Amino acid sequence: MSSSIISVEQLTYRYAASAATRPALEDVSLAIARGSCTAIVGVTGSGKSTLVQHFNALLRPSAGRVLFAGADLAAADLRAVRRAVGMLFQFPESQLFAPTVLADVMFGPRRAGLSQGDAANRAVEALALVGLPPQQYAMRSPFALSGGQQRRAALAGVLALGPQVLVLDEPTVGLDADGRAEVLHAITAARQARAVTVVLVSHDMAEVAALAEHVVVLYAGRLVAQGAPAAIFADAAALHGWGLAAPPLYELLALLRARGRALPGDIRTLEQAFAALRGR
Repeated sequence: MSSSIISVEQLTYRYAASAATRPALEDVSLAIARGSCTAIVGVTGSGKSTLVQHFNALLRPSAGRVLFAGADLAAADLRAVRRAVGMLFQFPESQLFAPTVLADVMFGPRRAGLSQGDAANRAVEALALVGLPPQQYAMRSPFALSGGQQRRAALAGVLALGPQVLVLDEPTVGLDADGRAEVLHAITAARQARAVTVVLVSHDMAEVAALAEHVVVLYAGRLVAQGAPAAIFADAAALHGWGLAAPPLYELLALLRARGRALPGDIRTLEQAFAALRGR
């Protein structure tokens, strides 16, 4: 079995209305490892959302191809692919509509053909996974929840379909600090419980540093860099050229190293930084 669950090969995509302008994506190649968290970053207009919409064939390449589990999406069963590659778009709470949280989370599984009982079981499991205990939240109106709770209810609706890949487009945008922490915890819980592969689109480099093992940088529709977060964030000049900046922790580590402190290259949290500074 391949270690890559999604492979992108020389992908070019041009929106029909912009045939005279540059492509939205041009000659992009990358691989998403099974079970990983890969972050796709770049300034607005760099092609991030366009790229991830190819991962479950919402968009089709103008040139090149996208493979899921080794199979070309051009010839795939789209219903099966869209169950396997779940997508949570920006502000998904705007799509909540059912009278209860349970009914909303059940909607996807029911549309996929599951029985009422099986869909309910999946919804209950997904709600528990995202930190919304069913006994407390299932019968509540989704419109009575906080912003962070609504976002997690929407995430539960995607998880209830049992995806192998979870694509998250700015999953914490617009939330306060508590809501952001709740959503990030739910994403981590889903990875741990189900070994789901996560693709994270984000402008928040601190969020990327906390979650991702691999970072892909897009600029003007092209892939300009990819690698481990520490390697990407270590090149401040390149980041600046792409309109990005390293998370504050990485800037602090760079300053300490410039002043002669020998620090490991794999530090990702303040706790790890403090431990290294104390010599532990």
